[in-house]
Amino acid sequence: MFYHISLEHEILLHPRYFGPNLLNTVKQKLFTEVEGTCTGKYGFVIAVTTIDNIGAGVIQPGRGFVLYPVKYKAIVFRPFKGEVVDAVVTQVNKVGLFTEIGPMSCFISRHSIPSEMEFDPNSNPPCYKTVDEDIVIQQDDEIRLKIVGTRVDKNDIFAIGSLMDDYLGEYYTTEYFMDNSSQYVKILCPNKKF
Repeated sequence: MFYHISLEHEILLHPRYFGPNLLNTVKQKLFTEVEGTCTGKYGFVIAVTTIDNIGAGVIQPGRGFVLYPVKYKAIVFRPFKGEVVDAVVTQVNKVGLFTEIGPMSCFISRHSIPSEMEFDPNSNPPCYKTVDEDIVIQQDDEIRLKIVGTRVDKNDIFAIGSLMDDYLGEYYTTEYFMDNSSQYVKILCPNKKF
């Protein structure tokens, strides 16, 4: 899911940035160019944690630009088949649920939603719910799902999910009061089984 790995990137710098703040400019440009991007091999780059080395710049002939090789460490998000993750529902329709797991999109087909849950197009907003309306999944709900497959493109990762296991689906809230105080703890628990 989340990994801390060493990566490399090349920063192309315009001559107008040459001066006393050159290294700070290279670092800032690294953060801007790398954070939030996705590579098929490593996944989504969440954050650069350390910059290990900024190599000597190589002048590009005929252009005046300089290319700086940079080695850095970053936290990356790479999902795998079989992982159980938390997601936010972004869209509900008759074919299934569309969710977001951080920067990644995930689709849950209606065939991967328990048969006890039916799509209700007349509710506002549209939702999947049980007959007794004990469990309702609608837009902006937080759910827990299992990744059953991923598609990796050059610059994006897309997942297919399922709610067909125990402890998957909508959360319910349980509140416990602390002993001898008026403070309470709110715990989000997934439903055990539909």
